[in-house]
Formats: sequence, structure tokens, C-alpha cells
Amino acid sequence: MDVHQRSISVCARTRMARDRFRTETAVFRTFTQDLERMARWLSERRIRHVAMESTGVYWKPVWNVLEAGKAKFELVLVNPQHIKALPGRKTDQQDAERIATYLQEGLLRGSFVPPQPVRELRELTRRRTHLQGERNRVINRIIRLLETANIKLSSVLSDVVGQSGRAILNAIASGQTAAGDLATYTSSRVRHSRAEFELALEGRYSDHLRWLLGQLLEELDHVGRRVALVDLRIGQLTQSHTELIARLCTLPGVDIITAHTIIAEIGTDMSRFPDARHLASWAGLCPGNSESAGKRFSGRTRKGDRYLRRMLIQNAWAVAHMKDCALTALFRRIAANAGMKKAAVAVAHRILMLAYYIIRDGGVYREAGGDVYDRRNPERTAKRLARRLQRIGFEVTLKPALRPSPPPPGPPLPGQTCLRCNRWGIACIHLRPRSPNPRTESTR
Repeated sequence: MDVHQRSISVCARTRMARDRFRTETAVFRTFTQDLERMARWLSERRIRHVAMESTGVYWKPVWNVLEAGKAKFELVLVNPQHIKALPGRKTDQQDAERIATYLQEGLLRGSFVPPQPVRELRELTRRRTHLQGERNRVINRIIRLLETANIKLSSVLSDVVGQSGRAILNAIASGQTAAGDLATYTSSRVRHSRAEFELALEGRYSDHLRWLLGQLLEELDHVGRRVALVDLRIGQLTQSHTELIARLCTLPGVDIITAHTIIAEIGTDMSRFPDARHLASWAGLCPGNSESAGKRFSGRTRKGDRYLRRMLIQNAWAVAHMKDCALTALFRRIAANAGMKKAAVAVAHRILMLAYYIIRDGGVYREAGGDVYDRRNPERTAKRLARRLQRIGFEVTLKPALRPSPPPPGPPLPGQTCLRCNRWGIACIHLRPRSPNPRTESTR
């Protein structure tokens, strides 16, 4: 199928003999009745495999009709870049014939299309991302409006619309202008002093400023209510995945919003991906592969799922500030040589791979500690630290610490056969007697 906004060019290609094929073409409109008529036309010709290009959103109505029909078609969604036409041979009918030929010869690789419930959840999580972007734009407009009036609230508050900031903004919108009175709305947890707040709130207040600020605050509240409604709907659709979400939240930097995004973008059926590396490549979190004549030209990551990629990279930046975490050690290890941006992508890659195994195997994340690489190869860590001390003018001599040797083996304890515990002269802590089964004992 060659799908467009108003029409669909269809080519039905069936095998008649060993090297003979019958080709039939047709053109249908994209209204629902026409799509159902197209499905019947395919069923009459005993078509079972259907391939189409992912052209914008125009493929989705076709997919929905064919997926929900009585005839169980095996649908394949193809990346248009994988089946480009040769120059001079580009018409809708020729495109449909070329796609049908590639499909019959097994040359097409289908894209990942999750089932309908996951697609609905995906639309909600992406909707939330867009609403959050609108909220951030409103906050930026508020900051710019305050700057034009010489009000430097963003210089003393990291979150202008937080508890203290919102109280000050509401007071300004209601008509208060005295800097000393406005500074009293700050909470005791703010970092700057009351005097600094009074200096920051000395500005040029006017009726025009208060009117615009009131409009922006109403818009901010409206977007916040819409985000809350979307969160409520997402919570209703993910009630069956409560246990999985709790296990995903054991990953460093992953909260409930990130867990919802992971489930919405990749689903819960990991059989669609051969392994975790294929999933990371699909998400666009793997280095690019561009090589010719033995020369590597570019290692830029490919375009993948931008919603999942952005969320995981944000979590990677949060992991960079954590303490005693193995992923933080990975971030610092890569950032020392390749830079912080590549380190963030590498940590996001690791988080996605861990999420793959958590979803597939049903486990949880177990923290290895921030010194995991030091414990893996202590000699290399010691040499690296010694070279660092030598560069700043110290003379270093490495000497391994003496470990206490175990005492000589004594006489075995009566009734004990464990050699390791006999060496220490203690009761065995390895070989534990089996506890009797109370059900069996009662039967006896």
C-alpha cells in the first residue's frame, strides 16, 4: 500500500506458479467506508500479508481498520527510508508494486507497533509531555515579565512558581508593591536572606504588570489542571501494571512518570526485541555505525523514539548528582574521557537495558555501590590514583595491606563435617539441617 491523505494505492500480488505472479492494482479513498471496502477487496483475493509506509499519521486509520477486521491480516509498517524509489520510477502505483514485491521476497523489516492499549497509554504520556512544555513556556513568560519590571525574583528563587514564589506572585497580582511586605511571604527554607529578597523585589510596579501577571497565573493554573487530569487518566490505565511500575522505580533516577513513559513507549512484551541491545538501538541510544574503507566517519546516535530518549537522558542527568550509585560511577568514568553529554547518553542506555531485563525477567534493581569499578580492578585504581598524586608533586609507594590469616585448623567439633568452620573452631554456618515438614510429621 502507498498511503496518502486522500487516497491509497493498493497492489495485490499473488503467486500463481513457481515463477508466475498475478498483480492487481486499485485505488481507494481514505474514508472509513472506503477502507472497509478495501479490506473486503483484500479478503476476496486471499491476501494475508499487508505492508505500508509510515507516512505521518495517515497510516493509522488504515492500520486500525485492518487490525480490527474479521480477516486476520499480518500487518507490516515500514520505514520509508528503507524502500526509496529509483530516480525516474516514482508513481503511486509503482510504489505500491515495489512494496508488494519487497514484502513477497521477505526484504522488509517491520517497525515496532504496540497493541492498542499501549498505544492509548502512549498518546496520554506524550500529551502530558506537550502540556508540561506549555507549562514551562508560561513560567518563562512570567520570568520575562518580571525582568521587564526590574523584579529579580528568579535571582533569589530557583523555582519561581514554587511555594514562596507563588505566594509572592499572587500578592503582586493582588496589588501589593512594598518590597518589605512581599518578602514576608517567603518560607524559612529559602536559601537567601530577607534583605536580599527585599532588594530583588524593588521594581517598577504598574497596573499593566499586575493585569498581565494575573493572566499568566490563570493560564498556569489552567495548564496545571489539565496535567492533573492526564495524570489521573494515566493512573487508571496503568492499574494493572502497579507491580511492574514499582519494580521500575527501583532504578536510580526513575520515578513514576518515567516508568509510565517506559511502559507506554516499549510496552510490556519484550519478545518484540531480540535483546536489550536491539531495544537500545531502536530507542536511538546507541552509537551510530558509519564506516567505509576501514575508516569510521561518524558515531552520532540515530533518530529513535524521541520521547523515550529525552526522558531517559533527563534521568541520566539526575543520576549524575546521586551518591554511592553504580550508574553515577559510570557517568563520571565516561565523562572524564568523552565528555558529560556522551556520558549522559551512556547512562540512559544502561537504564534502558536494565529496564528491559526488569520487564522481561520480573526482577528488581540491586545497587552495586559507587565503588563497583574500584572493587572490580583495585590494582588499576591504585595505579591511577598514584599517577594523579605524582602529577601534583608527591612521591607514592604502593604496598598491599596485610590481611589477617585464618587460624590453624583445630580439632573438629563433635558431629560437624564442615572443614571451613572447623578451621575457625566455630559451629557450622554453611550446612544447615533441614527443618522438619510439619505436615509430614503430623501425618506420621
